[in-house]
Amino acid sequence: MHQKTTITTPNGNVQGLAPLVISASRATDIPAFHSAWLMHRLRAGYCAWVNPFNRNQRQYISFEKCKIIVFWSKNPAPLVPYMDEIADRGIKFYFQFTVNDHEKEGIEPNVPSLERRIETFTRLSEKIGSEKVIWRYDPIFLTPELAADEILERIAKLGNRLSPFTQKLVFSFIDINGYKKVSSNLGRTHIDAREPTPNEQIYFAKELQKINASWPSRLELATCAEGQDFSVYNIQHNKCIDDRLICRICKNDSEIQMAYGTPPQQMQLLPSASLQNPAKHKDKGQREGCGCAPSKDIGAYNTCLHLCTYCYANQSETAVKNNCQKLTPETESLIS
Repeated sequence: MHQKTTITTPNGNVQGLAPLVISASRATDIPAFHSAWLMHRLRAGYCAWVNPFNRNQRQYISFEKCKIIVFWSKNPAPLVPYMDEIADRGIKFYFQFTVNDHEKEGIEPNVPSLERRIETFTRLSEKIGSEKVIWRYDPIFLTPELAADEILERIAKLGNRLSPFTQKLVFSFIDINGYKKVSSNLGRTHIDAREPTPNEQIYFAKELQKINASWPSRLELATCAEGQDFSVYNIQHNKCIDDRLICRICKNDSEIQMAYGTPPQQMQLLPSASLQNPAKHKDKGQREGCGCAPSKDIGAYNTCLHLCTYCYANQSETAVKNNCQKLTPETESLIS
């Protein structure tokens, strides 16, 4: 899925990859904190990615073939001024925009106010279209003070304002045991959070279906990398890197259609279940429950200054600040 290419750098030619789809990023909030770095790299034509498990392993990524970037953010406002330049470069994009309501708990200490995030969400949607701004509410977790009905009430209120400006809501439940960093970050802040039980997850799904019917615009509901099947509540398994959406956005691009589309003759032969996630469109580098199509992520752990207390991508505040202090727009990768 990623073509090999030769990349010219200030230090000479290197071998690298030229992906069609770039993820920016599961590992950090590039729009919120690293927009200037991203734009510098786009103008340079390439960036580098450092393996988080082996800092000596560096991979170079060319933007020469990039057709679309999938942005993940809790605050894409800093990227908005650059969107026209990105589009002028022939690169399309859509956003996974997380809008949670945790202001009372203070567990997302560096995100803008909820009101500002709602304003950014609506402005972004009006600029690029509701299909390209996907609302995420995640992760969902419970505490002695934060019960299921309180969370559902907050989602309901947000949906009253956001649903006219998006077409999909994606949610997920916290995975404390599956991510060591989540457990340690919560432990440092002494937050008594827990994962909803399977029955509580069913309750969330059932109630969200009811809430969705009450919103000004009914949304497509989906879960992210969840094992339970909620299809009986009209809730599907999501693909954050969504081959079908990518093909719609890049409908006139033959390379995208060839790589990510399903030819009509094949669609007639495939059972409906396989069309939800054709094998050739599964990113084998992601966890088992992930339905994402292949992409190349250019982010780095320990570089997100939101410092959310449930974060799976940050080891500590000290590590984040040390990495960000070293970063300049001219740096090839987010971490050295």
